[in-house]
Amino acid sequence: MREPLNLSRVDLNLLISLDALLTERSVTRAAERLHLSQPALSAALSKLRRHFGDDLLARHGNAYELTPLATRLAEHTTATLESARRVFDAQDSWDPSSSTRDFSIYGSDYAFTVIGPEVLRLAAEQAPGVTFRFELHNPTIVEDAEAQLRTMDGLLLPHGHINGLPFEDLWTDGWMIIASVDSPLAQRELTMEDLATASWVFTFSSATAFTSAGRQIQMLGIEPRIDAVVGSFVALPWFVEGTDRLAMVQSSLAKPYLRKESGAAVVALKPPFEATPITDALWWHPVHEQDPEHRWMRGLLKQAAANLPYTEQAVGKG
Repeated sequence: MREPLNLSRVDLNLLISLDALLTERSVTRAAERLHLSQPALSAALSKLRRHFGDDLLARHGNAYELTPLATRLAEHTTATLESARRVFDAQDSWDPSSSTRDFSIYGSDYAFTVIGPEVLRLAAEQAPGVTFRFELHNPTIVEDAEAQLRTMDGLLLPHGHINGLPFEDLWTDGWMIIASVDSPLAQRELTMEDLATASWVFTFSSATAFTSAGRQIQMLGIEPRIDAVVGSFVALPWFVEGTDRLAMVQSSLAKPYLRKESGAAVVALKPPFEATPITDALWWHPVHEQDPEHRWMRGLLKQAAANLPYTEQAVGKG
């Protein structure tokens, strides 16, 4: 069995060069990125090739491509560097009013629409130098949440998709169905038969990417006829307007469409079944658990959730 690597014998500065080389796939561009000379980066590449016994960058025509080993390494180098930065950025005490930290959070456009503005309002009061980066998630990120969250501060996601990570429940929301205001389906109460015969626009529709309401419809014995899958809750009204399609959205997003006389092009309708509410939570990696800055950020999101006008505050924690 191979013995564990003795890090004291490794020049850890090579990790910085490795990350730049694998990201840029060019000695010249990597040198420019690190503000080093090209011979210095070439020397670092030679050391890395000797260490791994692999070319890492292989020339194909006028360009370089990553070798299979380099492709695997690329998955880890950026995360490792970010973890190292967090170690050396750590402080015994932290004052949010003077901080300039960036917090990066994954989520859907729905989650950002609901809580993002209130998060920024509170942050402007408590920590005006702090920046929040709201990045849209995708199925790959959700499926690999533990690894992804090593370098991100959190993931806003309802329960039912990931397990085994710390979380803080933030808010609970219901579901409504939206239809075009001029559709015959909008003129009366919906029936289960309507759901079975109508065309739909879904936001997610796969074995690992789904909404609880969409899954519930299927569990009730209805296989929706899906015209389109759109990775955005906020964009759904534009795919419904002027058609006979239906779409399922969270109640907080449907509030503007509850009255036909509101002037909106779509109207929100009550589902003909008891749609199970969703509880949205903030998930994070255990590496952040004791970070005072991260604890402040989690508290800020909890405070923001308590101020939301159209949802109920959730109280679960794990």
